[in-house]
Amino acid sequence: MKVVNATKDDLNEWLELASEVENLFGPMVSDPKFIQAIVKNINQCSAFCVRENDGLPGSRLLGGVLFSSAGAPSYKIGWLVVSSRARNKGIATELLRHILKLVEVPAEVSVTTFGDDIPDGRPARKLYQKFGFVPQEDLIPNGPEGGSRQKFKLIITQKA
Repeated sequence: MKVVNATKDDLNEWLELASEVENLFGPMVSDPKFIQAIVKNINQCSAFCVRENDGLPGSRLLGGVLFSSAGAPSYKIGWLVVSSRARNKGIATELLRHILKLVEVPAEVSVTTFGDDIPDGRPARKLYQKFGFVPQEDLIPNGPEGGSRQKFKLIITQKA
């Protein structure tokens, strides 16, 4: 499984991924701002994906992540999602490993994920904690679907 830069040919597949998780993230596929964010990340080479069978651009996506280094040494994971048909196969782990290799140390990487009261969000929380992310006490507004959110932060002082 290869993590690669997403291309414009992958846009429809990003929207397909988004449609699978709108129950957790709220409406995205019909949101022009969400589509603009994906296109912007693709153009800035900060959208990464795993394609089914390591296929060509436009192939089905098994997972993707939007990652921002604009505020380095503070980095931000904007969105990480894995297709329902590809979960528990290490795809999120590979996506996270990939982006963490891009970080120049010392650094701080943050992500806003689901609160512990969202059962479908617990695997994401567990993943971030496995990588050493620590839950923060910052007050985060609920997501568009009404569920709670929590910020997680990883401080990196040296290369692994």
